[in-house]
Order: sequence, then C-alpha cells, then structure tokens
Amino acid sequence: MTSATATAAHAPSHTAITPNILYFGTPVALLTTENDDGSPNLAPVSSVWALGQTVVLGLGADSRTAANLALRPELVINLPSPDLWGAVERLAPLTGSTPVPPDKHARGYRYEPDKFTAAGLTPAPSESVRAPRVAECPLQLEARIIRTSPDAQGHFLIVECAVTRVHADRHLVVPGTQHIDPTRWSPLIFNRHYQGLAPELGHCFTSETPTER
Repeated sequence: MTSATATAAHAPSHTAITPNILYFGTPVALLTTENDDGSPNLAPVSSVWALGQTVVLGLGADSRTAANLALRPELVINLPSPDLWGAVERLAPLTGSTPVPPDKHARGYRYEPDKFTAAGLTPAPSESVRAPRVAECPLQLEARIIRTSPDAQGHFLIVECAVTRVHADRHLVVPGTQHIDPTRWSPLIFNRHYQGLAPELGHCFTSETPTER
C-alpha cells in the first residue's frame, strides 16, 4: 500500500447535518447576580469565553440572570472544578423567575428562590461587586457589564463583561507569579455531558507556564 493509499484509507468521512443548535462544549460557569430584594441568584451557563480581561457570556433572554443584569450590571463568574458537577446539575432545572417562563415550564423547570441551599453551595463576600462568590469554586471572577446585545434570532443575549477582580485557590497559583498552573487546574466542561480535561498533550510555545518533562 502506498502512502497516498494509506492516507486515503484513514481520511475522515463527512456528512451534512442540521443540528438544533451550534454548540461545541465549553467550561461551565456559575453566575451570581443580585435579585430585586438583595438576595443572590445562582445560575449555571455553558456558553462562555474569555479574551484578555473580557469575558463573553451567552444567556437566555428571559432568564432571571438577564433580568438582574439589566438593573444591576455586575456579577461573579464562578468556575467550578469537575468534582462539583453534581451541584451544577442540581441547579440545572431551577429558575429564579416566578412565574416560571412558559418555555421553561414546558421543559420541566421549577422556581427556587434559594439556589445556594438547593445546590449545596456556600456564598462568600465579593470585594468589588455586590453579588457573592461561590466559595467552593477554585476560580471566581468579579465583573461588570460592558455591553449587552441580542443574538440574531432574539432568543439569547450576548453579554460582554469586564473582570474587576480574580480570586484563585492558592494551590492553583504558580508560586511567586500571577499565573494559574494548567497542570493543576481542570475546569468542568459541559459537552452535552459533564466532563473534565484529558491529560496534557503538550504546551504552546508562548506558554508562560511550560510543563517540565
């Protein structure tokens, strides 16, 4: 068998599909915002990415989180580790909105005013925003909203956040630096199922924390 024949034999085979949503899987974040009465709302999201000191979130337009941010544009973006997946899942069918929005009601959501207790998580005071942090999460990003815009269909909101303070579990920080050690930090990934990171394959040439081998 020639090399060309071998390459052809192992080439991917593609088919055209029409998925309901275009979702690739991203880290889970637990968002804490402040309700009208000053109590905290806690909600899981899995459409989140960061660029520099900006974090971009995708939120349901009719969510309690979106309503809170429209009036009080600050929050905490808490990043759970894989062992917290059960707490995240306990939050998944809950909403802080009452009455429950019709589309959420049809999908089995129920109203829960005290989500921290329901999830078995602990609120901790923030330093630059009013919403609390989630004490159990290894990384917590306090942030303020820069800009909010609807998606093309109007079902979601695209929210740009400026991070104002970062709290990191001490054992994740490279001693003497401001860097997170990627060999110690594993985010909880939601890829339609909950997953952690696989073992490291290598590091980028621009990495400031290369792994010694």
